[in-house]
Amino acid sequence: MAGNGDGIVLTHGAGSDCNARLLITVAEALSAAGYWVLRYNLPFRQKRPHGSPVRGDAERDRAGLREAVVTLRQTVKGGRVVLGGHSYGGRQSSMLLAEDPSVADALLLLSYPLHPPRKVDQLRTGHFPDLRTPSLFVHGNRDPFGSLEELRAAIQLIPGRTQLSEVAKAGHDLAAGKFDIPELILKPLRELLQ
Repeated sequence: MAGNGDGIVLTHGAGSDCNARLLITVAEALSAAGYWVLRYNLPFRQKRPHGSPVRGDAERDRAGLREAVVTLRQTVKGGRVVLGGHSYGGRQSSMLLAEDPSVADALLLLSYPLHPPRKVDQLRTGHFPDLRTPSLFVHGNRDPFGSLEELRAAIQLIPGRTQLSEVAKAGHDLAAGKFDIPELILKPLRELLQ
């Protein structure tokens, strides 16, 4: 189903793939709301079905995301495209749009990995001041990769429009999508795309 003419590329975290329960659940809700949805395996995962990204993968992964958006744009034919993903996938999406905001119209960042667990001094926000793309952060209140307070402070670095949806009682996996997706993703995403 593609009732609204817009599309979204969704990708996964470092330890997962495009068949992660969270991505499937979010993709199904977005599709039911009328979005074209492309769940995408990052190049590191295509190359190595198991394991985590290694040095040099990030640039290839961002290039792969760019290609995925181009592919989806051929389907939506003039509709808007949202780029996003869970954890590492969301981080690479945000870095790509900080480099080139023309790639997509909005960002959906599921459990943005603000810092490694228990390493609060290793913030992954260096590109935030260059991020002008409207961005929706969906974050659990028990996420060890960054507290809601830390994320709120980091979001202040972003000059583009942002929204933060808080998922109660959820860690980094966002309870595998067992939360109010219409209220915490669909509604704020529509607002960002206006």
